[in-house]
Amino acid sequence: MGIALSYVHAVYVTSVREWTADQGVLHPVPPDSTRHFLTATGGAQTGDQIVPTPVTHAARLSVAPMMDWTDARCRYLHRLISRETLLYTEMVTAPALVRGGALHLLEYHPEEHPVALQLGGSDPVELAQAAKLGAQAGYDEINLNCGCPSDRVQSGTFGAVLMKHPELVADCVAAMGEAVDVEVTVKCRIGVDDQDPEVVLPEFLTRIDAAGVKRVTIHARKAWLQGLSPKENRDVPPLDYDLVKRMKQQFPHLHISINGGIADLDTAEALLNSGLDGVMIGRAAYHQPWDILGTADARIFGVAGEQNAEDIVRQMLPFIEAHIEDGGKLHQVTRHMLGLFAGRPGARRWRQILSTGATRKGAGTDVVEEALGAVTTEQAA
Repeated sequence: MGIALSYVHAVYVTSVREWTADQGVLHPVPPDSTRHFLTATGGAQTGDQIVPTPVTHAARLSVAPMMDWTDARCRYLHRLISRETLLYTEMVTAPALVRGGALHLLEYHPEEHPVALQLGGSDPVELAQAAKLGAQAGYDEINLNCGCPSDRVQSGTFGAVLMKHPELVADCVAAMGEAVDVEVTVKCRIGVDDQDPEVVLPEFLTRIDAAGVKRVTIHARKAWLQGLSPKENRDVPPLDYDLVKRMKQQFPHLHISINGGIADLDTAEALLNSGLDGVMIGRAAYHQPWDILGTADARIFGVAGEQNAEDIVRQMLPFIEAHIEDGGKLHQVTRHMLGLFAGRPGARRWRQILSTGATRKGAGTDVVEEALGAVTTEQAA
């Protein structure tokens, strides 16, 4: 299939998985070079217990869907760094797929698995059609965005505004679940505007639970749909981790991940140890991908690894060459790599060389190799 992006028609899991029933945890065998394409479903529930599957196992740590950031080139980089973490696409709107026929938005590289498609929309029929397209493309999970507060999303009744319409969300996820065999999940806020999260969030979870959703990621902030920009909505509303923890106690059969303000693996581990099922990290994973994902397999999933950030750069070179051969530009890939050496000797030169060199006409992998050479020189000094 080559290294270029492909439209994939299968669902991936790692070739071999071992179950440890006494601990209720799925322990992966360290991956080899053989990857199989099998159907994966979400975690099944037995009473109040969540039975882990490859996708729920990966959801122990995930990288948040981020508009303009988590495209296929970013996800390929992240997958090289962590073989276990669950990755998400940018939000793709259901109308773009169903009415616009923009199937190129579903393209990804097979190495990205496990990978989830996030959809935006509010029409149950259209979302069901879009979910089916995503499942046919081979995504391991279809996620409905109920958390984005941007004006552009609100105008289409997408994202966080859906927190005001839990019955509609239930109709949407029920229709999506009927259309696909892969798991349908939800990413939401604790509430919006003047809603009382203590009242609204339990009602919202009850609705989607009854509609068949058994895994949800909760951004532990309210969203203010008027008066705050999307950027401010990521920082200004206070975090309420305790509320999300109480939701896990109230809904023990749901797989609940927490999102919002998580900047390091120490915090992630503490939240997991508090009883939550998963942690989703956004901006920190993007701006400092090695710091977050470089040790995630060992710390979060118990899978040892021996590679370093320099190894990741070298592994990216064939991907970059293929991207350029297909008509792409170097900076479309390297913009996602700027934070690889954050906080380490040579990080500034790395960023400088990539930022200035990658946009030049005809720029190729020689720019990346020059930047890597500057890093290794400063680290050796």
